[in-house]
Amino acid sequence: MEFPRRQFFLVAAGAALLPAAPQIARAQNYPSRPVRIIVGFPPGGPTDIFARLIGDWLSKRLGQSFVIENRPGAGSTVGIAAVVSAPADGYTLLLVSTSAVISALYYRNLSFDLVRDVTPVSGIALEPLVMVVNPSVPAKTVPEFIAYAKANPGKIIMASVGNGTTPQMTGELFKMMAGVDLLHVPYQGAAPALTDLLAGRADVMFEAMPTLVGYIQSGKLHALGVSTKTRSPVFPDLPAIGEFVPDYESSVWFGIAARRQTSAEIIDLLNKEINAGLADPSFNARIGEFGGTALKGTSAEFERLFAGDTKKWAKVMKAANIKSE
Repeated sequence: MEFPRRQFFLVAAGAALLPAAPQIARAQNYPSRPVRIIVGFPPGGPTDIFARLIGDWLSKRLGQSFVIENRPGAGSTVGIAAVVSAPADGYTLLLVSTSAVISALYYRNLSFDLVRDVTPVSGIALEPLVMVVNPSVPAKTVPEFIAYAKANPGKIIMASVGNGTTPQMTGELFKMMAGVDLLHVPYQGAAPALTDLLAGRADVMFEAMPTLVGYIQSGKLHALGVSTKTRSPVFPDLPAIGEFVPDYESSVWFGIAARRQTSAEIIDLLNKEINAGLADPSFNARIGEFGGTALKGTSAEFERLFAGDTKKWAKVMKAANIKSE
């Protein structure tokens, strides 16, 4: 018996859709159980704080718990590896930041390729680093500091929280674009670096705003500028470094990512709900408490930021000859 031609095409079309059907069904029911958000740093830092803010928001919006799981180590690459090795079902997410991009470039022999294996879902916040100096440094502005550094090449100590970190890269970018030679001294975290900066054993540092606010307000450190393109609403009178060093910009951003091949429907749902939070005044106020501004946009826009920073920091590392030990 000959199989009717019309019926053949209807069956064939239905068969072609079968592989996608379970995925679409899962997306429609998502989330049906608790979701993990992996943070590649210990509790208490800005990455962890923004993860808990967005996790609480998503829990309320989507009716399932978004549980924060801290997996610190190797500049957040331990946490990234945990997400990449998990199923691509949207139940293991990553709190991704500028640090993840830099660490993925800095560390060797990683088990993953960040661009290939991770899908940016949505931005959360954009935050500046602040350029601060010990008050004994005879410079009250960025131009004065540049002049002082050029008069003392290789003698001014730039402290950072460690090799291959966002603060170090922000400082290296400044050195390149301002044409100055600073001596980089890495520390094991912000606390020892700040101790030496406050004691005058280091001269300049680029660090996250929440870490520095108290020292700036008390006069123990002098702020010269912020690293973002525009001034920060937290310190509106503090200039952007780019006002004196054309095109200088080093934003610290935070967002949510998932393993590549996660359903587009799940990505779109998470992006929609996160952006709803970023449009909410009370949620925005919480971001502002930590020196950040909302980073709204589509997943495609966040991916462009992600890809752009990957190229940018790869160039800085190559130019400064920065390699992991």
